[in-house]
Amino acid sequence: MILPPLENIHQAARDFLSQYGRAKVIAFYGKMGAGKTTFIKALCDELQVTDVVNSPTFAIVNEYTSGINGAPIFHFDFYRIKRIEEVYDIGYEEYIESGNLCMIEWPELIEELLPQDCLRIKISHQ
Repeated sequence: MILPPLENIHQAARDFLSQYGRAKVIAFYGKMGAGKTTFIKALCDELQVTDVVNSPTFAIVNEYTSGINGAPIFHFDFYRIKRIEEVYDIGYEEYIESGNLCMIEWPELIEELLPQDCLRIKISHQ
C-alpha cells in the first residue's frame, strides 16, 4: 500500500475500512517513517476514536474505544521487543483472541505469533 499525501489520508482510511473493515488483526509492515502510525491514526479517526492515538512504542499496546460501537481497539508496536516471551507477558493472546480490532506495527518481530487470517499490509514510502 502506498499512502497518499496527508491531505488525502482520511479518504484512504475510509476506502481501506470499506474494503477490509471486517479484518480483526491487521499487521502493518514498513520501514521507520513509512507512515504506519499516521495511517493507524487516520483509521482510528474514521472509527470515531476520541482517545489520543499515538504509537505505543514504550507501552507496547494502547487501547482505544471506537465511537461507533464502543468496542475496544488495540494498537501494538513491537519495535522494542527483544524476546518473544515479552509478547506473552503483555497478554498478547488475550488481545488477539478477543475478537476486537488489533492493529500491529512491526509485526515481523512476532511473525510466528500472527494468526493465519491476519491481514498483512505493507506500507512503502516513495
